Amino acid sequence: MVDVLVSSGGVSMGEKDLLKPVLKEHFSAELHYGRVFMKPGLPNTFATVTNERNKRLVFGLPGNPVSAAVSANLFVIPALRKMSGHENLFVWDCLQVLSTIQLDPRPEYQRVGLKWSPDSTVPTAEVTGYQISSRLLSMTCANGLLVLPPRTANQTQVNAGEIVDCIVIGRL
Repeated sequence: MVDVLVSSGGVSMGEKDLLKPVLKEHFSAELHYGRVFMKPGLPNTFATVTNERNKRLVFGLPGNPVSAAVSANLFVIPALRKMSGHENLFVWDCLQVLSTIQLDPRPEYQRVGLKWSPDSTVPTAEVTGYQISSRLLSMTCANGLLVLPPRTANQTQVNAGEIVDCIVIGRL
């Protein structure tokens, strides 16, 4: 038996949402969520399957590789770290963005390369190219995820030079 099951794909909406019915009907799973208001990674599923002795975690990640990788870094890896006894579920840093970034209506996690300059007290982040979720190249050279807030009437962008939060996802 496994303690954690991670699946990719089959967590869309409507006819393409294959995982949730299987979990409910065949494993009596308790579904905790089926969508997350974020970009990338809107279709996401988290469920638990409980038997007389254990509770097992099930993560249904999007089928899109970039969305799956971002979701794994936000949900799966922190859960595994918690189960392994780690106190810090994420490795956080604050950094300065090098260019203006337009905000999306959803909270967004942009893939970035982190760099340190000897004359700066905070690292800088350079976006790894186009941030569309089908562009796998944006993940290959990323070692961080910028944590961007949703767009509001008062804030439509993050300006170059601003300090923002970042989750470290790769070697520095």
